[in-house]
Amino acid sequence: MARAGTHEIEIKKSRFLTTLAPAATEEEALEAIGRVRKEHPTATHNCFAYVLGATGDVQKSSDDGEPGGTAGVPMLQMLLRRNMRDVVAVVTRYYGGVQLGAGGLIRAYGGAVGQALDALGTVARRRLRLATVTVDHQRAGRLENDLRATGHAVREVRYAERVAIEVGVAEEEVGPFRAWLADTTAGAATLELGGVTYVEG
Repeated sequence: MARAGTHEIEIKKSRFLTTLAPAATEEEALEAIGRVRKEHPTATHNCFAYVLGATGDVQKSSDDGEPGGTAGVPMLQMLLRRNMRDVVAVVTRYYGGVQLGAGGLIRAYGGAVGQALDALGTVARRRLRLATVTVDHQRAGRLENDLRATGHAVREVRYAERVAIEVGVAEEEVGPFRAWLADTTAGAATLELGGVTYVEG
């Protein structure tokens, strides 16, 4: 997965700023695009591309006023060629007065994303499903210890009438985790699945 950050290049007096950000959902991708647009309200264009899902099943791009297919598509192709998932790329262009032509734009936008990936680097991230385990107070301490001992990512523990323990579980482990939880707590714990998060490593 791409590291978050911004990288700038200049081509024929035009500035191209590439912002990369993680995004697990379209909502997160659109938020990231919105943030960049707010940061650069005077930019000539804010073109974007994103690839979401472990298999890259959600793909979108926008030329944001550049000639059709010269910005968003080459950006998207670069993300796919580099096997990037759950990432959004926004290339902000400040026009420098020199026309690049369609071929030049395609090279500029695709190249800007490629150079940003090279400059910022990538990081191994695991996609985890958030799960909330709810259990009574008598079992909570032991269950939390068991979760940590078995390598589960305990993210938060909330004490109320019952104790809610939020953990991250790999998508393919949800079934086995549910069985382990039922066995460990003799069926006393409930499991509720939530959204998605990422952890490095």
